[in-house]
Amino acid sequence: MRNNTPNNGRRPLRRQAAKLGSDVRRQGGAGNARRNYERYMVLAREAALNGDDVEMENCYQHAEHYYRVMNGRE
Repeated sequence: MRNNTPNNGRRPLRRQAAKLGSDVRRQGGAGNARRNYERYMVLAREAALNGDDVEMENCYQHAEHYYRVMNGRE
């Protein structure tokens, strides 16, 4: 049976963000940046454990963005 989902069965990031709370999708103060950084690091680790290298890298890139926001680089 063929998988007809556009992302080959992976859960879309927006669904993961909804699971984690709406503040993942909006940029706020440093507290939100830290929370989002930590959440994306957790998601990256979970993706690594599941063997999903693409999702892992995606989450690490999001985490890096929030790391820079926390340190005032963006």
